Amino acid sequence: MDFRLSTEQQERYARMRTAARDLSSPSSTAGFREETWRKLAGLRLLGAAVPEEHGGAGLGALDTALLYEGASDSGADTGALFAAAAHLFACVLPVLEFAQPRTRKSLLPGLCSGELIAGNAMTEPDAGSDLSRLATRATRVDGGYLLDGVKSFVSNGPVADLYVTYATTDPDGGYFGTTAFAVDRDSPGLVAGEPMHKSGLTACQAGEVRFTRCFVPDDRVLGSPGQGQPVFQTSMWWERSCLFAIYLGQQERLIRRCVHHVRERRQSGKRLADVQPVADRLAEMRLRLESGRLLLYRACTEIDDGQDPSLWVAMAKLAVSEAAVATSLDAARIFGGRAFLTEYGIEEQLRDAAPATTFSGTSDIQRQLIAREMGL
Repeated sequence: MDFRLSTEQQERYARMRTAARDLSSPSSTAGFREETWRKLAGLRLLGAAVPEEHGGAGLGALDTALLYEGASDSGADTGALFAAAAHLFACVLPVLEFAQPRTRKSLLPGLCSGELIAGNAMTEPDAGSDLSRLATRATRVDGGYLLDGVKSFVSNGPVADLYVTYATTDPDGGYFGTTAFAVDRDSPGLVAGEPMHKSGLTACQAGEVRFTRCFVPDDRVLGSPGQGQPVFQTSMWWERSCLFAIYLGQQERLIRRCVHHVRERRQSGKRLADVQPVADRLAEMRLRLESGRLLLYRACTEIDDGQDPSLWVAMAKLAVSEAAVATSLDAARIFGGRAFLTEYGIEEQLRDAAPATTFSGTSDIQRQLIAREMGL
């Protein structure tokens, strides 16, 4: 078993670290910026896992995760990377894997180039990651479906050109009761709301999307009718692994900044680095990072090998998201009062890390998934 990255992977990671340095946020309250989106496309982050024939980079899950980790490690804005990841993993890959050939041909080049922005319209006011409880309904009509319902916390929602959404097509169908759709923003009956006022990940705007007798043609069904669950599960395998590589990079740079700070900062006549509890805290930060990294890389390898990655994906998501929050809090403790001054950026990193244990399935949901994989 070889835990080392190949020379090619190391070089690609290094190139991304260099290229992504100008993606840092101009301010902690910056929203979506077209210039940043174009840069993300130029770095091929919007189509990293899409075959080259469709305009992507043709990378597997592990190599895609390494790109996102490297970009985050460089100091790229976490919210901007989150917007790109939500676009790619929750929207573009379902189109790639499940859309009809002509739909793939018409949508994928624009999605990979950044010409089209995709929004993940899954969550509802009364339903998070549970597709069996979706209130949004899709009614069969001649040539397609009529969608009625409301989606909330739609990542990229206010600026998206295309929405990947899910609706109940058979209330009594159980696992086969939902269907996935790719819906154009200009579809009659679709209304995208204004951006929500968030405290973190601000470069990824989120908002409400409302469907009122919104017609979606048959060629925009992803997979077959009733196949919403496997479409969503596939997107979550990628999202819960590759997206969270962003938080590996974030932890890496936080630890690096903390190490520099404790070497330079003196308190009561001695370096903070020589205070044992401070050194212990940094050791725990490194332990959490490397443990999560191993789990995430294993999850990505399972995807690349065509295995069922469910257990590894759930463990990776749980470990990395919890570590991101804990490490951000530890960084705040190490910096003390300076952590709450915007010039140091620690408070921004904490605000960006805090949602990680909630989106893409809460930590409690990941524990349930792990328990299920254990046969409980």
